[in-house]
Amino acid sequence: MAFKISDECIKCGACADACPVGCIKEGDDKYEINADECVSCGTCADTCPVGAPAEA
Repeated sequence: MAFKISDECIKCGACADACPVGCIKEGDDKYEINADECVSCGTCADTCPVGAPAEA
């Protein structure tokens, strides 16, 4: 199951830098995960300082 980034995102970019498949891009208000490319590894959730990424 792919991860999704909540509105708690502070747009620090830590998740995008850590993503091994590069499926996280900066959106207008927060970073966004491309669910079709996400491999559900959880690296983004482990890296995020505010816990914004979670399994969808």
